[in-house]
Amino acid sequence: MFVQLKSGHDIDRGPCWISSVRFTSSWQTAYWRDRTLRRAAGMFDANFYDVDTDEEFWLSGPHRDRSDTRYSTVVPQVDDDVRDVYEAFLNGAPLPGREQG
Repeated sequence: MFVQLKSGHDIDRGPCWISSVRFTSSWQTAYWRDRTLRRAAGMFDANFYDVDTDEEFWLSGPHRDRSDTRYSTVVPQVDDDVRDVYEAFLNGAPLPGREQG
């Protein structure tokens, strides 16, 4: 997943990562690193918030053309545990769990 911190940064200028994220079956809660993120409507430029810190994040699937941010050229840091899968994705392979579309 593409994860970007929105709190405390201009639009699309926060640090971002290509990282492993685990979701509940309802997709309303995400677990990323040691954080619990909840989906919320009505946030400006974010779709999840940290339940402990109230920091806001944008989570989305990564883009093959690396245009993950809309208004900046911030480059995500790729976590070591997903590097091989991400590089295969950039070369045309489907993401795990998305083999059928």
